[in-house]
Amino acid sequence: MQKIIPAKGRPPHDLRVPCLVSKAHLAVVLTSLLLAAGCRTTPEPQTLQLFEATRPEMGTLFTLSLYAPDQATANRAALAAFARVEELNGIMSDYHEDSEIRRLVRKPVGEPVKVSPDLLNILQISRRLSEDTDAAFDVTIGPLIRYWRRARRQRSLPDPERLAQVRPAVGYEKLQLEPDAGTVTLLASNMFIDLGGIAKGYAADQALKTLREHGINRALVAASGDIRVGDSPPGKSGWKVGVASIDATGDDLTEALLLKNAAVSTSGDTEQYVLIDGVRYSHIVDPKSGLGLRKRIGVTIVSTNATSTDSLATAISVLGAKKGLELIARRPGTEALIVEKDDRGTRHAASPGFANLPRPQGASARAAP
Repeated sequence: MQKIIPAKGRPPHDLRVPCLVSKAHLAVVLTSLLLAAGCRTTPEPQTLQLFEATRPEMGTLFTLSLYAPDQATANRAALAAFARVEELNGIMSDYHEDSEIRRLVRKPVGEPVKVSPDLLNILQISRRLSEDTDAAFDVTIGPLIRYWRRARRQRSLPDPERLAQVRPAVGYEKLQLEPDAGTVTLLASNMFIDLGGIAKGYAADQALKTLREHGINRALVAASGDIRVGDSPPGKSGWKVGVASIDATGDDLTEALLLKNAAVSTSGDTEQYVLIDGVRYSHIVDPKSGLGLRKRIGVTIVSTNATSTDSLATAISVLGAKKGLELIARRPGTEALIVEKDDRGTRHAASPGFANLPRPQGASARAAP
């Protein structure tokens, strides 16, 4: 049984989320830096202690930082949160043969299948985003993802004929969702659902929800490049989140944000890319082409929940800055920072409200829209 470790004498964490780092492989670093002077609110009695725990889940590391009155309370809450993430992995993993999503795609075409509330919920959220992005985000992309993974390993582009063969199995409209009946029906053969662009954010939201159910409201959940925070640490006005530049080295930061009851996700390809015939391709696959993105782009999204930030970061990586900001403009309470790089240099674009997000004293918005 995992026992979480008290971070005795340590201040709240300065969380840094590097731009253009794969969400699937980002090593989240929680450093023990004091929040900037001037970030304090009304002092509170120091009755809560900071505890931390990290566990491999969903192919990455999930880190919990939480304030609790004692070790026993922290242990119960953290173990419950990890158990919830593990439960979701058993539903949504495309790697485990016995996961619910894998069992679903083995069902006959045209047969309504009763699914869990979590799976139905995430498929409904995914469908709405697919409709809003003209399928730039599409969880039925699984058959194309499989070919692209093989292409990355072999450093050779997929055979166009093979891509054409699996194309009929791709398309969000080929998943029929019946919320009242709680069923999903596959409308094409050989479908394969990949929730990699949304599942970790959903799990981070659910982990924080579980912590709250155990009386832990001051907490942070880091699921690779997807971060979900609850109430502020004691005596502070938020959790400090640093977003690194596309060209950052070491501890250089583009932005420093101060967040509470919010989420932030970053998607990009600094580490996860492949060179094929001298051309750089991202691990992020465009559903329309079936190939990894050739453009270099890093997307940071801030909103109220990590399910949205995770999936939007993926979608906007495909859409690009112009269409991405148009999408963000249709979503109140959501902000974006988009970094693109090519032979002409590095360009920053941001939604109008990004500059107004809370920041530690002395930090300024350096990426103007």
